[in-house]
Amino acid sequence: MSTDRPPLPPYTKESAIIKVRAAEDGWNSCNPEKVSLAYTIDSKWRNRAEFINGRPAIVAFLTRKWHRELDYRLIKELWAFTDNRIAVRFAYEFRDDSNNWFRAYGNENWEFDEHGLMRARHACINDLPIAEADRKFHWDRSGPRPADHPSLSDLGF
Repeated sequence: MSTDRPPLPPYTKESAIIKVRAAEDGWNSCNPEKVSLAYTIDSKWRNRAEFINGRPAIVAFLTRKWHRELDYRLIKELWAFTDNRIAVRFAYEFRDDSNNWFRAYGNENWEFDEHGLMRARHACINDLPIAEADRKFHWDRSGPRPADHPSLSDLGF
């Protein structure tokens, strides 16, 4: 069985956009095991002040994350790319178990291996408390963001 995760590097603008949307759709599934398959076995992450190494640690991290961040909805947008690297900006909304809403903003730098698996992810993230009425990400949690939903740029973020 192939371990390729297309699109593969080197990236073009079009293939980088496809890769970013695939990552967004995966994370919006809130399925840690499924999401972890986009990363190399020994993938290295920096997520805020946490350093994560390898798929088992990725699954554990995402399980904790989505246990705390309820009603999670994420939008990613391509910022820049080179042969095997992609930079994105993103925002996501979630609520905690006390029904306090937040919007998190950030940037990620990704590096891929020749199979299109992410071997490095560096994330910088800031949280902003928001009122429920100020939420902008509205789509059914049973699937990915609809194609006609506004992008980050469309929303002015």
